[in-house]
Amino acid sequence: MSRYRDYYYFPPSSPRSVTGGIKAHSKRGAFGKNWWAQRWIAVLESFNMGARITRGRTYARKGQVISIDIDKGIVTAEVQGSRAKPYRVSIKVKTLSKAKWQKLGDILSGRAVFAAKLLSGEMPNDIEDAFAEAGLSLFPERRSDLETDCSCPDWANPCKHIAAVYYLLGEEFDRDPFLIFRLRGIEREKLVEWVAGRKDTPTLINEPVPEPLPTEPEAFWNAPKGRAPLLGEVRIPPVVAALPKRLGKFPFWRSGTDLIEATETIYRAASPAGLEIFLDSCRTPTDD
Repeated sequence: MSRYRDYYYFPPSSPRSVTGGIKAHSKRGAFGKNWWAQRWIAVLESFNMGARITRGRTYARKGQVISIDIDKGIVTAEVQGSRAKPYRVSIKVKTLSKAKWQKLGDILSGRAVFAAKLLSGEMPNDIEDAFAEAGLSLFPERRSDLETDCSCPDWANPCKHIAAVYYLLGEEFDRDPFLIFRLRGIEREKLVEWVAGRKDTPTLINEPVPEPLPTEPEAFWNAPKGRAPLLGEVRIPPVVAALPKRLGKFPFWRSGTDLIEATETIYRAASPAGLEIFLDSCRTPTDD
């Protein structure tokens, strides 16, 4: 019996050091500050992983996770362990169908507080009540709702490599809660414009979209070739860096300077200069 147990036991090993890995901001204690991040972490910690969960925290804080990609229903990552080749990790989450998103959206759009919070980039505190009313759950509720896999030799699932990725996801959800919606099958911008009443039905990830509008001014305005289109009023936008802000936070950004804040500084300096260049190009010799 002892030999049988030894066959499945993998003693703790020291992982190879990583340069430029994704390090957790948390140095000690709990991961995630907001309730939605804590709920995500609580699912992992309910699996009774023993010492592996402690090692997973250590891996996340040491920067052993090399990369993480979040797509519809799946998270893929590379984690550097004790072997030369990084381990491949995948975490699959059940996505919601278009009919289920439609049902949920009818509830969200019918309550002004939900629409206002989502439009301002915030996660409503009681959004889980809306999911429950629709007969759904924002987070995985049981172990069977998750499908995890790692290429490491450890027989346990989840292993410490999966745990490390899971903790970092919790921190990233803390920064950008809309990544949870992306994982469940819908992008932030599509959810917001739908809840705000700008679309009749939700557009899910990987769903065919209409052909984009032409980028050439003449084609867009259907103007005769060679004739300059009427531009209307040209002014500096009232909201600084509006387009980058609509894209949301840069995933797993680990610089000491917030990317949006840095972008705002560039936009503030570039907008007046760009406007001046444009006005100069429009002036005629009689304007001087």
